[in-house]
Amino acid sequence: MSSLTAHATLGLFALGLTGLAHAAKLEDTAPYPKAESGFTRQVIHLAPQLRENDFQVEILAGKMMTIDCNNPRLGGILEEKNLEGWGYPFYRLENVIGPMSTLMACPDGTRKQDFVPVVGDGFLLRYNSKLPLVLYVPKNIEVRYRIWSASNKVEKATQE
Repeated sequence: MSSLTAHATLGLFALGLTGLAHAAKLEDTAPYPKAESGFTRQVIHLAPQLRENDFQVEILAGKMMTIDCNNPRLGGILEEKNLEGWGYPFYRLENVIGPMSTLMACPDGTRKQDFVPVVGDGFLLRYNSKLPLVLYVPKNIEVRYRIWSASNKVEKATQE
């Protein structure tokens, strides 16, 4: 996808909460396992779109932290797993490391609470409203997400 634009939709989803009214429970879709000790299972239900191939879901896992003028990040890899016998994907964020940060000298009074995301591989997922996005993350991590859509304008490369 060349020109991705962020939808204004930014949601926070935790256990038992969805941004859409879904009558079916996760267990009615497939037997996704309960979260292991030290983890939470977080679920995102996506609204149907006319051309779902033109959309992607960016997972913004992270946590609220006190930061200053530097640019802090957490590190991790969101791994895709397979629900045995069903072939449905789910995602697991195993080890979150950090925070890592730039080391600029900050003026006094720049400390504030802000969301610090995990950056790494696997955080941009295919949009599929037919299946929920099921994520297993450490208990101290919250999951937010953003919907990206492709521009209708397609450019052609020049041969040089």
